[in-house]
Amino acid sequence: MPSKSSKIGFSMDDFAKALDQHDYTFEKGQIVSGMVLQHTSDGAYVDIGGKSTGFVPLREAALDSTSDLVEVLPLNEECKFLIISDQNAEGQVKLSVRQLQLQQAWDDVAELVETGQTVQMLVTRTNKGGVIGKVEGLRGFIPRSHLLEKEDLESLVGQSLTANFLEVNQENNKLVLSQRRAIMAVQMNKITVGTLIAGKVARIQPYGIFVDLNGLTGLLHITQISGSRVDSLNTLFKFGQEIQVVVLNIDEYKSRISLSTKILENYPGEILDNFDEVMKKAPERVKQALEKIQQK
Repeated sequence: MPSKSSKIGFSMDDFAKALDQHDYTFEKGQIVSGMVLQHTSDGAYVDIGGKSTGFVPLREAALDSTSDLVEVLPLNEECKFLIISDQNAEGQVKLSVRQLQLQQAWDDVAELVETGQTVQMLVTRTNKGGVIGKVEGLRGFIPRSHLLEKEDLESLVGQSLTANFLEVNQENNKLVLSQRRAIMAVQMNKITVGTLIAGKVARIQPYGIFVDLNGLTGLLHITQISGSRVDSLNTLFKFGQEIQVVVLNIDEYKSRISLSTKILENYPGEILDNFDEVMKKAPERVKQALEKIQQK
């Protein structure tokens, strides 16, 4: 009969063999949980349950490269990590928190784009083409043409700008935003179809008048000026002239506002005969204009 000791005897060699037989295989791209054991000047060692500890290089500790290692990876705290290397001869792998946060940031941006929400971009520096900053932890760029302040770009450094996305390309790590369009979108939400708005003639074209509506631009098409044919826009309008217009249509997707003065007329051609009178009594005619819009 075997002795009691032979049933439970388990030498160190046996223990080592058991460890070798256990599956401690880690693969690049795998997400694991681990506890931070030690900080060094180069990074942090993490217990991920393998024969060797995993190692997080300093640059992979957080999305923000200036972050304090002690703060982002506290000792004895469990975190999730992405394996970014194959096992070396000792079974050790390199780990990353930064790349997990990077993917989450791109996912967050994709959701913001889908829902059409604006974001805040903290401006960190400038270049000849515009300003560069951080948005959702990622590097973003706003071209000069899409800024409200186009001259003194240095004055924007340190400011948080409300913007929306023009181009999102994760493959090329490219985020291009627009402050101007975001502000326009906010302003457009404040107006509705049928609203009577005061504006100034900003540009005269053969097909109509562009009207400055306190930062927004609307088009008063030649066919919406009067119920009668308009032969000369330059005779009826002048640059900087104050006029009253009714919002006919709002295309938020294309950031276009269509305007009308025709629906303020009591008869076709009234605005050609007596422009000042139509403008003066425009507020009294808004109800009539709304009825005309609803009938369309």
